[in-house]
Amino acid sequence: MKRTNPMLLIDFYKAVHSDMLPEKIEKSVSYFTPRMSRVKMWDHVVMFGLQAFIKTYLIEYFEEAFFDRDLEAVVGEYDRVLGAALGKKAYSTEKIERLHRLQYLPIEIRALPEGTKVPMHVPMFEISNTHPGFAWLPQALESLISAELWHPMISATVGATYREIVNRYYDLSVDDSVSKARALGDFSFRGQECLQSAVKSSAGWCLSFLNTATVPVIPFLEQMYFCDCTKEPVALGAVSTEHSVMCSNYAVDGDEITLLRRLLTEIYPDTSFSAVLDSYDYWNIIDNVLPQLKGEIMAHNGCMLMRGDSGDCVEVVTKTVFRLWDIFGGTVNAKGYKVLDPHVKAIYGDSITIRRCEEIYRILTENGFACSNVVLGVGSFSMQCIEEEDQLKPFTRDTFSSCIKATYCEVDGRPVPIFKDPKEGGFKKSQRGLCRVYRGADKELTFADGYTTKSIAGEENLLEVVYRDGKLVREQSLAEIRERLNNGHFGG
Repeated sequence: MKRTNPMLLIDFYKAVHSDMLPEKIEKSVSYFTPRMSRVKMWDHVVMFGLQAFIKTYLIEYFEEAFFDRDLEAVVGEYDRVLGAALGKKAYSTEKIERLHRLQYLPIEIRALPEGTKVPMHVPMFEISNTHPGFAWLPQALESLISAELWHPMISATVGATYREIVNRYYDLSVDDSVSKARALGDFSFRGQECLQSAVKSSAGWCLSFLNTATVPVIPFLEQMYFCDCTKEPVALGAVSTEHSVMCSNYAVDGDEITLLRRLLTEIYPDTSFSAVLDSYDYWNIIDNVLPQLKGEIMAHNGCMLMRGDSGDCVEVVTKTVFRLWDIFGGTVNAKGYKVLDPHVKAIYGDSITIRRCEEIYRILTENGFACSNVVLGVGSFSMQCIEEEDQLKPFTRDTFSSCIKATYCEVDGRPVPIFKDPKEGGFKKSQRGLCRVYRGADKELTFADGYTTKSIAGEENLLEVVYRDGKLVREQSLAEIRERLNNGHFGG
């Protein structure tokens, strides 16, 4: 499919705002800000996805679908679509022609480092024009930026929330040598809105964890965040059966033990794997079949993870740990918690919400078991919705009321602070003038506004230039972002 002219990646009204702006306007500055949280447990959102957006759209997409194309083709496509939808008298193509002749995007973006936990009301990044003839451009990009960034930021915040739970319970019950980054995995691919949504969401998750079932997140992170899966752990997958495997073998063998024995001794004698065991009778497998396979399991050069896939996941996964202890035993770690024999473990994928994760860990620790005895999977529900106070709250752009608002312009050389302050709807009040972001006495991020280009010069400002005039000025690596989000302790 041919890429759409990027100047058409707008809401219709964006096409005409250039004619409505003040005459002789030379500069326009806007800020992307989370204005409020509709989730009570969250008062911060993880800054993530801007670098990927810049590389994908402001560099590659604009080059291929706009600047590298003939002027007549670009203008003709723009004119054809808008003419049919708005009428020829409603807009002009002059600004599109001038931008194409310029051959770069005259835009500067100053941003907080990715992986930063940003409080409500604090600007995440600033976008402005660098050429006086294109003050219309920053806000013309608003719709595209907003559509591309809110979901990966929420998924990164979801991942960070699960990681906080893991940190708390692993610090209590698990030896320090066990990686927290492998405690949970992303199982959300098939339930996301589309491929691109699944990949960007998994990328946000991978700031806090290594495990994911979404294979294309690896090339995405390599291209967007300066990493190499052959030299560092970008994301890790798992060998696993599924119901088609279990059911087809049962239809041929007449039992389930035959396949399980073959997995242990022939197919994966030296590889850890998980086996979904609830196709017919999960507890029959756990209680009756596994004891028959104890010799093969203990001789297996790897770990066999027992996966339930139906029923109450909290009950299934915790009781599985208890029964595996009875069958296979284990050891007690330095913190005084039971750890299953390394040949066996419990896993439950796809159904683990924040509440269920905490409940599973609570039950395990209260019964004297380390939380590392289980691997948990987070599906698309948790990437797109949250349970809070017995309500389901779906994630949208309005979860954090994330928006881009213009707050400053310069007209004929004169600084003009601008703002919105609705009489009804206080959270929609914007900043006024230029902003700087800094850490207050409590080390929390905060901001000050009301500046002009002249008055802000020399002031401390954590918003740093990351993009200017078609080029990425500062590139951040996946490793750098992970360490920032996890306070230097991504793996442990």
